[in-house]
Amino acid sequence: MATVKAVLRKKKNPEGCYPIAIRITKDRKSSYLGTGQHIEEKHWDEKNRCIRKSHPNANIINNFLITKIAEANKKVLEAENNEDYQTVNAIKKKIRQNKKINFFAVADMHLENLKNREKHHQYDTELGRLKKFKSFLRKNELSFNELNVPLLKKFETYLLHDKKRSPRTVVNYLILIRTIYNLAISESLVDRGRYPFGKGKVQIRIPESQKIGLNRKEIQKLENATDLTEAQQNAVHVWLISFYFAGIRVGDVLKLKWSDFNDGRLVYRMNKNSKLVTLKTPDKASAILNRYREKYSLDNDLIFHYLKDIDLDDSQKVSVRTQTITRNLNRHLKKVATKLGITKKMSMHIARHSFGNISGDKIPIQMLQKLYRHSSITTTINYQANFIHKDADKALDSVINF
Repeated sequence: MATVKAVLRKKKNPEGCYPIAIRITKDRKSSYLGTGQHIEEKHWDEKNRCIRKSHPNANIINNFLITKIAEANKKVLEAENNEDYQTVNAIKKKIRQNKKINFFAVADMHLENLKNREKHHQYDTELGRLKKFKSFLRKNELSFNELNVPLLKKFETYLLHDKKRSPRTVVNYLILIRTIYNLAISESLVDRGRYPFGKGKVQIRIPESQKIGLNRKEIQKLENATDLTEAQQNAVHVWLISFYFAGIRVGDVLKLKWSDFNDGRLVYRMNKNSKLVTLKTPDKASAILNRYREKYSLDNDLIFHYLKDIDLDDSQKVSVRTQTITRNLNRHLKKVATKLGITKKMSMHIARHSFGNISGDKIPIQMLQKLYRHSSITTTINYQANFIHKDADKALDSVINF
């Protein structure tokens, strides 16, 4: 006889919460059905297999679990009454047969995870992409049975030809859909059997992107620029500080504080991956910082005052304001580039590319990995490949210079 129980799985998510699942056991073999619910371990009553009253939504989730267990028990009894022997996986499959799992319900779980991890910019971006997917489908629900290779190919064509999206943007949509599908699999909501990604199906290949950075002469133009408005000069200073510290991201530059600098070094924690970084403060960076030390009082501790009126602990507000500030900085940088005769597209992000362009193959790849704060050296190799041309240039010259 098969048994059905609610259990707390032991694999916690990035927020430190554990998934609640329905466990079906037969012949000492178990299989699990995800419920989509996650809680902290302290809220789980192992003896009674339910949510403790200490959880704010205990009654709602417990009623939900009772319903799910009842549904599973019904299917188990039907399977047990069948004359043919059925394994636990066969029973699990029967429970799912009449249940259409909505892709967008799992997408909401994914978005909620992003919000809980305070990935607000990614949340906004992926919410927009899901709206675009709904617009293509012309409906708000999609079962995973319908999410197949032909549908994804049509969506790919729609983005490329109807919406004129770049191949890289199309890849981002497909990666999002794949991420949500993988979440559904990990939560035991769908089987991997219908998985539409991989060899012979929809293969996601990230196209190589062209990364263009400024050269030495162009950066010297920025360093020596005169006759700029105050807003333009501030934008140039933010850009140069990013460049001088090996291309730290604009969101981190805007949050730099005087207290981050001690004994001639910058020590800060990256917003993207929470890595702790320490770098020497170059003389050129010190010259800019000293100007701001004289210009502003130290009441706020922030070096650049773009975020001075924002609660830095409110990650959502900081994310929204940073996006607005970055757009304004980029607008000022484009005007500066026009004044200085720099034809390359100017933005805050190419400060990082410019460091890569000038470093070229002069710095050992392991040191570049440290400066870029990459987790994997493969990422550094792929990134720096955009800027290392010496060997290829020599090889070309050796053939055609005769």
